[in-house]
Amino acid sequence: MNTSKVWFITGAGRGMGLDITKAALLAGHQVVATGRNTDHLRASLGDHPNLFIAKLDVTNIEDTQVAVESAVEAFGKIDVLVNNAANFYAGFFEELSMNQIHSQFNTALIGPMNVTRAVLPVMRKQRAGHIMSISSGAGLAGFEFNTAYAASKFGLEGWMESLRFEVIPFGIHTTIINPGMFRTELLTEQSSTYADPSIEDYSERRGMNEQSYQSQNGQQAGDSAKLAQALINIANEEQPPHRFIAGADAIAIAEQKIADLQAQVNAYRDLSISMSHKD
Repeated sequence: MNTSKVWFITGAGRGMGLDITKAALLAGHQVVATGRNTDHLRASLGDHPNLFIAKLDVTNIEDTQVAVESAVEAFGKIDVLVNNAANFYAGFFEELSMNQIHSQFNTALIGPMNVTRAVLPVMRKQRAGHIMSISSGAGLAGFEFNTAYAASKFGLEGWMESLRFEVIPFGIHTTIINPGMFRTELLTEQSSTYADPSIEDYSERRGMNEQSYQSQNGQQAGDSAKLAQALINIANEEQPPHRFIAGADAIAIAEQKIADLQAQVNAYRDLSISMSHKD
């Protein structure tokens, strides 16, 4: 049975967040669509009786509190939180500035923490809820030119995996979403920032990486509308998955990670076991 729920979606004005918002509305749910630019949200989504638009910069704690309070005032509850707001700082670690690294973490890790901290009291009171956080294939494995982005997503995963055990006693489920390359706006100029060239040793590979990412923009294999529909289905499950790996490329990354970990375990198994104290 598809029971109407209240969805709270960050970064809802474009890309994957826009597709999730549209899919939730189409499925008959009430949606709190949030973003930094409410005019853009209204232009993208139009008017809908089940839609409430709220200003939200996920890095601003005051914004999160006001947005959540407004959502509860509008719809009375929050059933599903989707931590989707994202950006992408690409570059070699030595060339990325610390300000860029902080910005990456503030949006991709601290931002979801801010919003979730504001939503959790609502869900605890309800003794029900579902927190979905959009990670990445780069949350499963590291990649060249992705040091800041992968680090933020690895942090997101560690936080979400641990949060799961803290909130499940209150009837609150958590799901990590690991999309592969989907046709969203993550690689557009508005969402992507590249490190400034500063070290000659990286020049050749820098150019190759930048060209690769720029050429993928708008050409990614994944269909974000299909991913959005998958999330609607997952949210309707009585026992939703702790993790959903989305896309054939993401599955390949996960399977390679499993194989690499198993190989490392096997290669040093005897040495590792020998570390135990012997009485």
